[in-house]
Amino acid sequence: MTLTLSLVLGTVFNPPVLEFAQLIVPYRDKCLGMLEAVGEVFPEAKYQRCIVHFYRNVFTVTPRGKMRDVTHMLKAIHAQETREAAREKAQAVVQKLREMRLKEAAKKVEDGIEETLTYYAFPSEHWLKIRTNNMLERLNREIRRRTRVVGTFPDGESALMLVCARLRHVAGTQWGVKRYMSMKSLEQMDREKHGADCCDLA
Repeated sequence: MTLTLSLVLGTVFNPPVLEFAQLIVPYRDKCLGMLEAVGEVFPEAKYQRCIVHFYRNVFTVTPRGKMRDVTHMLKAIHAQETREAAREKAQAVVQKLREMRLKEAAKKVEDGIEETLTYYAFPSEHWLKIRTNNMLERLNREIRRRTRVVGTFPDGESALMLVCARLRHVAGTQWGVKRYMSMKSLEQMDREKHGADCCDLA
């Protein structure tokens, strides 16, 4: 049984939150089916590709001897302070990779880098939290840890019951009460957006 989760970042004014999702960070890297579904269910939501999975994708066509240099180059892109600066850095990285005769790596960076820069549209204090799906990775490791103890399930329903029980435990313990990020800056951003819309209508 495979459990697929996604991080959904939304506003908090009008519940349910999912109706006002602003950002989707899929657990599965660039799952086309999920991306199509997101476009239908959350038409206004932006897609953020996990930068760690993006790096790993580039590493699949990178020789081991050049892995360290390529790693530093990729991290330099996402260390920029603005999206425009990150795009410029990405172009420089693509050019450098071609000079290093890593044409396939250069193509992967050139084709996929824009999907990894969506987080720049959100408050800077959230960037480290929303540009990866580390939180979901940790949650899925916890679920796998429990299901591996059982080994074989008689049917899918029994597996789902165990997973749901574990999720309830997570929500009811320290994991559930610990704040992953403050939503105040998102609330402010949403107020400013709605304020601008009202001014345009007036």
